[in-house]
Amino acid sequence: MPLAKALELAQEYDLDLVEVAANARPPVCKLMDYGKFKYESAMKAREARKNQAHTVIKEMKLRPKIDPHDYDTKKGHVVRFLKQGDKVKITIMFRGREQSRPELGFRLLQRLASDVEELGFIESNPKQDGRNMIMVLGPHKKKTEAMAEAREAQAARKAGRQGGASEESADSTAEAPAEASSEA
Repeated sequence: MPLAKALELAQEYDLDLVEVAANARPPVCKLMDYGKFKYESAMKAREARKNQAHTVIKEMKLRPKIDPHDYDTKKGHVVRFLKQGDKVKITIMFRGREQSRPELGFRLLQRLASDVEELGFIESNPKQDGRNMIMVLGPHKKKTEAMAEAREAQAARKAGRQGGASEESADSTAEAPAEASSEA
């Protein structure tokens, strides 16, 4: 169709003439409401960004001579981070004479990795970096899966609280008439 006729047709229907494939011979054009098209594509892009998960690397710092209770506390933090779908960078800091015994830090990192192996895997093996030894753990679950599970658990807890409150109020109303009839 000639360009002039296509423009005339677009004005007749109160639409825009948009070139779809410029490299084709002849060029391909389409009649559409271009403002509406731009708005809808912007909304799709916004929705896609909203559902996108951001990769976060959490860091946990340890020392080679860590107390068992402190180790358990730090391990609990690592477990929580992995359950949330975040990566965890574990740094062991060496001071003074500790620097001559890097195998202590290596064993500690291996122990931590084996303790949390059901939640995460070793993404980068332990390596010495000056005074520090670094290892990165990655979660088995993706961030989006972890977020969905957390939302479901929160909804279940909320439903459980609301259900428990209504049962308690039903029990208290059932007891009140029984007391009144015994007094009469």
